[in-house]
Amino acid sequence: MKIVVLDGYTENPGDLSWSGLEALGELKVYDRTPEEEIVKRIGNAEIVITNKTPVSADTMEKCPSIRYIGVLATGYNVIDTDAAKAKGIVVSNIPTYGTDAVGQFAIALLLEICHHIGHHSEAVHKGRWENNKDWCFWDYPLIELAGKTMGIVGYGRIGQTTGRIAQSMGMKVLAYDAYKNPALENENCHYAELDEVLSQSDVIALHCPLFPSTEGMINKDTIAKMKDGVIILNNSRGPLIVEQDLADALVNRKVYAAGLDVVSTEPIRGDNPLLNAPNCIITPHISWAPKESRQRLMDIAVNNVKAFLDGEPVNVVNK
Repeated sequence: MKIVVLDGYTENPGDLSWSGLEALGELKVYDRTPEEEIVKRIGNAEIVITNKTPVSADTMEKCPSIRYIGVLATGYNVIDTDAAKAKGIVVSNIPTYGTDAVGQFAIALLLEICHHIGHHSEAVHKGRWENNKDWCFWDYPLIELAGKTMGIVGYGRIGQTTGRIAQSMGMKVLAYDAYKNPALENENCHYAELDEVLSQSDVIALHCPLFPSTEGMINKDTIAKMKDGVIILNNSRGPLIVEQDLADALVNRKVYAAGLDVVSTEPIRGDNPLLNAPNCIITPHISWAPKESRQRLMDIAVNNVKAFLDGEPVNVVNK
């Protein structure tokens, strides 16, 4: 069985092992694959593993040996799943590997906004504390989270993880989700309708999938319903936010700060309005990337291939 990994570097820049896949067939790993090389590199491989390199209907037509496509991620929009289904090609993703890491990262974004630790550490290293005439200094308002309300839009596994950490810091949680689990409610955590989440929250964290109904859900109209000085966090999907509207709200201080690990087009483009917006932290889509979660991703990817070879594929997205 020939196996090709089209873009393995992001998942494994050298600190993990491909041995699990090597045990299952003749493996070829490419760090990156430009679009014009996709068909050539797949060749007559039966199993294709990809992260963000697209596998289109045309590619499937030109590579008739493909039997299975494994996505090294949760999102699988880079695959033409309808074409794969029509050709009997199984497509599997990896849905649950980064729950703890992504929830942790949302809180990390929030804490950086509250304390600007990186900025103040850099200031100390540059000698500002050593030469300061006062005992201490700070350049941004420092924010205590205890007693404040976090609204979480999308209260699945990741949203619940963020919510548990928020509650452990003394925050109250308002959760919005289409599917409610009453067992998750307590004196500090309640489900609420979206308008209540928007109007009552000091911090709004987005943990919902990107659907036509959620695309652009944070826009000038929904921002107008929020508290003045709200903090917005997004390490889910960039297109949930109308970026110009958020940039405008940061400029006019309706939104105090934003912490973003995702943007509408990735990698980010130089004309993204959020790059010049005040008090906007942007990181390069790394919530998922601790070694522990990447190892979990690798293990699940291997198990997905094993299950396919055993005739009982799992995590199939194009049944």
